[in-house]
Amino acid sequence: MVYTEMPDAKLIKFYIEGVEQALEVLIKRHQAKIYGFIFSKVSNADLADDIFQDTFIKVIHTLKSGKYNEEGKFLPWVIRIAHNLIMDHYRKEKRSQVVKDTEEFSYFSILKEEGDNIESILIKEQIEKDLTSLLEELPEDQRQVVLMRIFQDLSFKEIAEQTDVSINTALGRMRYALLNLRKLINENKIILSNQ
Repeated sequence: MVYTEMPDAKLIKFYIEGVEQALEVLIKRHQAKIYGFIFSKVSNADLADDIFQDTFIKVIHTLKSGKYNEEGKFLPWVIRIAHNLIMDHYRKEKRSQVVKDTEEFSYFSILKEEGDNIESILIKEQIEKDLTSLLEELPEDQRQVVLMRIFQDLSFKEIAEQTDVSINTALGRMRYALLNLRKLINENKIILSNQ
């Protein structure tokens, strides 16, 4: 059986059924993107290696325990796990600043599918640029909640604790941020789809 030609979803199914080689193929297939993402956030090879290993320990544990349910979205799921581990590392280091997107890799780049043509990639990059500049126009308290919720994947309880406000205030800021973003998107005539 040629595992290297199988789609991710099939490899995951085989791995859950006990075919260890299927996981090796998945790791080799996505190693460069996942490691590149981690390294772009931590800029330290040893730390990137540790987080990469921890990411796959978590992947293995989730697959073996039968909790994986994101068929066909393996890479974005693993990137999310890696992102959460990076955020945990920064929290432990008591650094509360947001890990910024870098030119090598951005949060939106996991949206790019293997088969994307150059036109759709350029459109997605333009959407990302537009959204990033709109975030800058939000009031500081609203921008902070959006960044913590979307990019750091914090719960509203965690956001409330870190910003020293009530959960209702954190929720309210997010609501106003989304309303303001919608208004800015309409005012700037930004189209968020390449359909």
